[in-house]
Order: sequence, then C-alpha cells, then structure tokens
Amino acid sequence: MTLLLAIAVFSCVFVVCQTAPQDQSWTEDVVSYSGFQLWSATPRNKTEREFLLKIRQDYELEVWRESRSDNSPVDLLISPDFQTELKLRLADAQIPYEVKIADMQTEINNENPNITDSGTEFENRFSHKMDWNSYHRVDDIYGYLNYLADTYPRLVQLVSIGSSYEGRPLYVVRISSSSSGTKPAIWIDGGIHAREWISPAVATYIIQQLVEVADNERLLRNVDWYIMPVMNPDGYEYTHVNNRLWRKTRSMTGSRCRGADPNRNFGYEWGGKGTSRDKCSEIYHGANAFSEPETRAVSNFISGKANQIKVYLTLHSYGQYLLIPWGYAVKFPADYDEMLDLAKAAASKFRRYKYTVGNSADLLYPAAGGSDDWAKSIGIKYSYTVELADTGRHGFILPASFIQPVCEDFFPALEVFVDKVATVKV
Repeated sequence: MTLLLAIAVFSCVFVVCQTAPQDQSWTEDVVSYSGFQLWSATPRNKTEREFLLKIRQDYELEVWRESRSDNSPVDLLISPDFQTELKLRLADAQIPYEVKIADMQTEINNENPNITDSGTEFENRFSHKMDWNSYHRVDDIYGYLNYLADTYPRLVQLVSIGSSYEGRPLYVVRISSSSSGTKPAIWIDGGIHAREWISPAVATYIIQQLVEVADNERLLRNVDWYIMPVMNPDGYEYTHVNNRLWRKTRSMTGSRCRGADPNRNFGYEWGGKGTSRDKCSEIYHGANAFSEPETRAVSNFISGKANQIKVYLTLHSYGQYLLIPWGYAVKFPADYDEMLDLAKAAASKFRRYKYTVGNSADLLYPAAGGSDDWAKSIGIKYSYTVELADTGRHGFILPASFIQPVCEDFFPALEVFVDKVATVKV
C-alpha cells in the first residue's frame, strides 16, 4: 500500500474509531479497539528518533509514551490498517520494536473482570460498593465518599467545590482530626486524565487508609488532608461507558470535537510547549486558561487555601516517575534541590515498583499548563506529579489485579511528606 493511500484509508478509519466519538452526534456510540496494537519502538540514535517522529506525523499515530533519548522507547497505538506497512518500514530502518499489546480490545475486556460482582459484600455490610479489587465508576466512588462523611463526621467532611460540564459534583474530601483547619495540609488529586484508572483507585485507597485504619491515626495528628479522587468525572465516566481511551474533559468546544486536556488548562505558562490549538488533539489546551469548569473549580478552591496547603500531589499514569516542576520547559525552580531531596526520600519507600525522580520536562517532555506547575507558581513549595505503574507492559489498561499492589506500595511514601509538612507553620 502506498503511503498516500495508507493515509487516505487511515483517515477514514481513524475518524470513526478515534475522532468521531467527540462529535455531538456520536457521543453515545461505543468505540471498539479491536485489532489495535500497542507497539514499543526503541530508537538508538538521533536519526532513528527523527525517523519515528516522521512515522508518527505521517500516520497521525497516538503516542502513549515519548522517547526522550537514545535507547528510550516510544509507545504507539497502531491501527490495524497500518500494521503491515509499518512493520516493513521499521524493518527497512532496522529499528527494533515490540508488540506490547496484540489486541487492545481484548486487553480492555480483560482489564476489569470482576466488575459485575465487585463490591457486593461491601454494599451488603457497609452500604457502599467500594473495594480495591476492581475499578469503580463515579457513582460507586461518590457513594463511598458520602458513606465516609456520614459514618465519620468528626473526621471527614465532603466538600462540593463546583460542578463538571455535565453537571456532576466535584468532590473534595477533607480529612482532619480537628475542626479548626489551621494545620498544614497535603492535597492529592486523581483522575485528571480520564483513561488513567489507577489514579482514582490510589486516591480512594489513601482516603480509606487515613479514615478507616486506626494505625494510620499518626498521619492526621499534625496534618490535614484534601483529596479529590476524580477531578474529571465526565471523562472518567465516559471511559467506562463509551471510549476506554478517552483522555480529556467532555465540554463542547464549538467544533466536531469535544473536551480539553485538563492538564494543559491550568493558568501558568498556558498555551506553551506540549499543547495544541487543535480542538481534536489529545493535548488541546482549551479556549483559555481555566476554560474547563473542573480546572476552574479546583484552582478557586486551592487558591483559597494556598497558605495552608504545603504539598501538592497529582496522580497520573503511567511510567513510574516522581516528577518535579517545571514542566513547561527544561527549567528548574530555585528550590529544586530541596524538592528533589524530598522526592527521593519518598521514592525510597517504594518496594515493588521503582520510580525515577527528576524534572518533568527533562525526564519526559515539555508540557505547559500543568496543574503541578500552577500549584508551584502560587506558592505551594512541594508540588509533584506522580506517574503510577506500570512502565509500559499494560500502559493505561492496567489490569485490576494491580490495584492493590500499586496502592500498598505507594501509601508508605506519604509518611515522608507528612513528616516534612508537620514541621511547617501555616
């Protein structure tokens, strides 16, 4: 197949499978990824990196992970229509690659096998469906948060900070052993990117451990917690019902495509590198900074507590990184060494999964308008992005059997942040 013909064929297939569901008339359609594959190609020099970049541009391939240096893999989602030709092109260029996922839809179907029975025992005993053996939808998560607020009213306050584009409440859980709200605080959010299901799972696990496990009471003595498990509930729900790989919000953009990337929508260096003006792009930065009701609500809430919040942790996937600003460019804040020391101390607590620590733009790629950069810019000294497991075998489609191990591995690192924050005055 010639390249021109391939592009023509791909345009038709890609619009149906990837872009069309963003159109208003397609919002209820279910997207199938049958035959799609995840390839991991490893360039060994600058020439091979440039060749892979051209391949990506020629075929408009979706990138799951960027290659930042020689022998650093790039993960690409490959339509079945291009697989034969791309195999030949990579072979001609002698670039090694591995098929990580042979059929994406099969991987999706097997990701959350126990969802039908999930939470039945918990619902019968505790009036909620939440557990950490499967991935849960928004109603299950919100049901659990309301259960905690009702059951532990002296410890848990459920705060609605606004509504999503589609009208879902945006909930923040305040966990505190005092009602004064004067202690230094840690903020944690999950679910900014809709398809990163492990992120809300870890955030809700942290809530459960802080509230329902008595041995963790020491983590509340000198520190308050603000945890938002699902910042992008519309997108997250859409991944469960319509398109498992949806990333953005679900707002109308005035075009055939929907949504903005909420992690390009925050108001610090908005619209810079690693963003797009294209409304159909996965990294579309929105019409303006804080154009999305979700990011606007979060910024308003955090800004009102910026003097109290001393650590900002935003949970993403995948790659196993603990990333430090700045993300908009390879630049380092004046207190970078202090931030690095704290991040390394936290990463030393991980046992199952090894995390790489360093500057966001340097380790991965420049991405302006990120929430961690914005949090840092308003004075929250210790601001980090955590890219959770794995390193690419499953990527965004991390099987539910990984939830418990990832959560249990991550939780001890919070002690490091607690010890630091407890020494800081509000």
